[in-house]
Amino acid sequence: MRTRIAVAVMTALLLLYIALAGQRAIVLLTSGEGVGVAMGVALIVLPIIALWAIARELWFGVRAQKLGEVLDAEHALPHEEIAVRPSGRATRDDADALFPAYRDDVEQHPEDWRAWYRLGLAYDASGDRRRARGAVRKAISLEAADRRAV
Repeated sequence: MRTRIAVAVMTALLLLYIALAGQRAIVLLTSGEGVGVAMGVALIVLPIIALWAIARELWFGVRAQKLGEVLDAEHALPHEEIAVRPSGRATRDDADALFPAYRDDVEQHPEDWRAWYRLGLAYDASGDRRRARGAVRKAISLEAADRRAV
């Protein structure tokens, strides 16, 4: 729940920033000076890119959460007991010890979105966020392909 609140606050702050930048962009665009016009254009383009990026990340989070809920309902989420830090994150040694099983599952079932999602959780527990997101993105695309095929 705290994560959702943090995302909502950050999104609201970004939207406020975009509104203020848009206001400044209009002032600069109407200044009639070359540098001012160029800065005004930049103040319009950069917030559009920021909106695209935030929308993409929010959509990723929503889709990843839905897949997690499906796996939870199927009782197919990882269930191993591992040591955790005071923060609640898995200790790296325990997470690394479990990783080969999830990697092997993906190698044996490369078209199974469930295996890819679990691999993403294993990457995340091991501290490799970039690969975790990549594995979850792969799970999302495989699940979407499964839905279209039905």
